[in-house]
Amino acid sequence: MFPGMEIRQDNHVCTLAYVDTSLRMAFTAGHCRGGGTVTDRDNNVIGHLAAFRNNTPSGATVATHESIDDYEAIALADNVTMNTILPGGRPLTSNPAAVVAPGQAVCHFGISTGETCGTVDSVNNGWFTMSGGVTSQRGDSGGPVYLAPEGGPGQIVGIFNSVWGESPAAVSWRTACDEVRQDLGITVRGWQP
Repeated sequence: MFPGMEIRQDNHVCTLAYVDTSLRMAFTAGHCRGGGTVTDRDNNVIGHLAAFRNNTPSGATVATHESIDDYEAIALADNVTMNTILPGGRPLTSNPAAVVAPGQAVCHFGISTGETCGTVDSVNNGWFTMSGGVTSQRGDSGGPVYLAPEGGPGQIVGIFNSVWGESPAAVSWRTACDEVRQDLGITVRGWQP
């Protein structure tokens, strides 16, 4: 169990954003949820849906003042081995207090596109858009968006949501962690309100 891996729920195929090894919880996009059981690509049960929020609008655009809630918390099965290493070998850390700013360099990892990098385009109401090389295809939803200093660990700052118009978008990791705290009464690693 690791960030960037393929997960399946009913007929939904998505990417896992983050694994909190101390909580035995994993996180992805709320619109990825299915009937409750979460499996890997080989159909091994890895956990069950614990909570989610998803108010992702349907359509091609979202107004910047609109709020987007889109997280899913997965309670991991007891037999699951966990780590916080992305498929390319980069460790992924959590600091929910981190915020992004326009022009800041970020990367996204998805099961279809792998790692693509660009910059933050705009920061909105609990979500942000990206440009300059961040791409997405079907299955990339729920993947981590992270700060990626050269040679250093990645720091998660978002969960990939969708593409609005021409702009890939992610919900803020800070917002998602606050919602997890409200919904489940647990604190994601690194959270300091």
